[in-house]
Amino acid sequence: MPARIEDYAMIGDCKTAALVSRDGSIAWLCLPRFDSMSCFSCLVGSEDQGHWRVGPAHKGYTSSRAYVDGSLVLNTRFENEGGKVEVVDFMPPGFDGSHVVRMVKGVSGRMVMRSSMVVRFDYGVIVPWVASHDDGTLELIAGPDLLVLRSDVECEVAENAILATFEVNAGDTVSFVLSHGASYLPAPAPVTPEDVLQLTEKFWSDWSSQCTDAGQWTPAVRRSLATLKGLIYGPTGGMVAAVTTSLPEMIGGERNWDYRYCWLRDASFTLLALLTAGYRDEAVAWRLWLIRAIAGDPAQIQIMYGVAGERRLDEWTAPWLGGYEASTPVRIGNAAAQQLQLDIFGEISNVMAIAMSDGLPISPRGIELRDELLDHLAEIWTQPDYGIWEVRGDPQHFTHSKVMVWVAFDRAATYELRHGNTTKHAHYRDIANQIRDSVCANAVDKERNCFVQVYGGHHLDASLLLLPMVGFLPPTDERVRNTVAQIEQRLMVDGLVLRYETESGVDGLPAGEGAFLACSFWLVENHVMQGDLEKATTLFEYLLSLGNDLGLFSEEYDPRAKRQLGNFPQAFSHVALVNAAFALAKSHAQTTAGG
Repeated sequence: MPARIEDYAMIGDCKTAALVSRDGSIAWLCLPRFDSMSCFSCLVGSEDQGHWRVGPAHKGYTSSRAYVDGSLVLNTRFENEGGKVEVVDFMPPGFDGSHVVRMVKGVSGRMVMRSSMVVRFDYGVIVPWVASHDDGTLELIAGPDLLVLRSDVECEVAENAILATFEVNAGDTVSFVLSHGASYLPAPAPVTPEDVLQLTEKFWSDWSSQCTDAGQWTPAVRRSLATLKGLIYGPTGGMVAAVTTSLPEMIGGERNWDYRYCWLRDASFTLLALLTAGYRDEAVAWRLWLIRAIAGDPAQIQIMYGVAGERRLDEWTAPWLGGYEASTPVRIGNAAAQQLQLDIFGEISNVMAIAMSDGLPISPRGIELRDELLDHLAEIWTQPDYGIWEVRGDPQHFTHSKVMVWVAFDRAATYELRHGNTTKHAHYRDIANQIRDSVCANAVDKERNCFVQVYGGHHLDASLLLLPMVGFLPPTDERVRNTVAQIEQRLMVDGLVLRYETESGVDGLPAGEGAFLACSFWLVENHVMQGDLEKATTLFEYLLSLGNDLGLFSEEYDPRAKRQLGNFPQAFSHVALVNAAFALAKSHAQTTAGG
């Protein structure tokens, strides 16, 4: 049975990532990219479908862990009556191919350790052919994939598993390096563990040192930013939503989706977080990825793409995988890629506005592309869509979608006004005004004087918290204040915000899921905007306490079972954390200065 979601840590090389549990087991790893087929799949299956544990050979130990500050270098300390041992896990960035390095270091006394590896390519299906060489190197081959295992200790192959039992004394170091390459090319060159550890620590130290100060929340921001950096596919600049697929939004349920792709919806919030934190290079790379991904016919724009901009993300299920805690199906690919979600047009226009305000260069092609997208949007904005939450039910006129359409034309109108094009400014402003009038006429519950999820509906939706955040209305607007109050009254469970009322059936799925962490961070920003700094700070600190011992967050949290839910670690949660932290820090600084 897999560990709880929050019991995992992420290590990665900015191309892919592995999840490591407290007991030293790697339960998930896809190679060579985030969205490639997994070779360790026990996170959503069984141990026989791929895992690699390096830990004490016998029971009766305790473990603790921590990242090297600002990095994805993980130190796990095991302790029993006989001694203490530290396992250092990391994946060095900047190499051709990927390497998983596991260094076992004796701290005191002695301990018997064991390495147990089962490799199953193609999501737990394909048993590799294992070849042993005279120098102790093992090669595991299946189709196009090659894994090479090099170790300081002898490893034996037994029943398709690779095993090693060894003793570690104080001062000893035993290393394992698992390298990935193509089976039809020469094997990846060996790396020296101590050397690449120093290079990896320096890479992360140099990167994390650039982080803008966020006051008392700087450590949490630095951890979230390191996590986000680890979710960026370095060769292209695209950021995946999470490392995993099909970690459930409700244990035993079917709300299990593949998040190993790049969502346009995350674009403007991600860009804002990176720029505010001082990471201009990553912001530029992300924006360039966005422009490349959406290039082409505006009618063919998608809500998500592969890490290199691939469009075909066909969804299928893997019935041989039993699912995380029996939560099935396990899905590969994501059918929502083909949905009409109008809000992404606002994301694209907002990205350009944020980039311009921060001085990032805007290419003429970028403006041409924006205009083509807006021409298309002007024709389709009155259609129903599937909304920010990618419902699997019928399309509807979602309020958030229409507001983001307003954002698209509002940002374009503002840009043209600044650049003196009065004709285009008037055209875009006229459409923006039409959309604002439509939203205010159709998306307000007259009795409660608050915004609702869909035109003519009565249900609440946490995406409405974004209305003041994107500038649709000021936070002081009575309808906005009432909306926030209604969300607190009807969508909060034990202090956390649900996305929407799933029992309404709007999403075409069985009711029930955890609280959505990003929405709770949005509520923090709403409290800041409304001047309630104490309430904002209290909620933010509570949210920070829900992260795991390493400061990592999944998509959702179950306040009743006190555990994380959904894919992990979740970019949207960490982006929302960073933006809320900077909003809080700025407000606190202003209060102190004025005080």
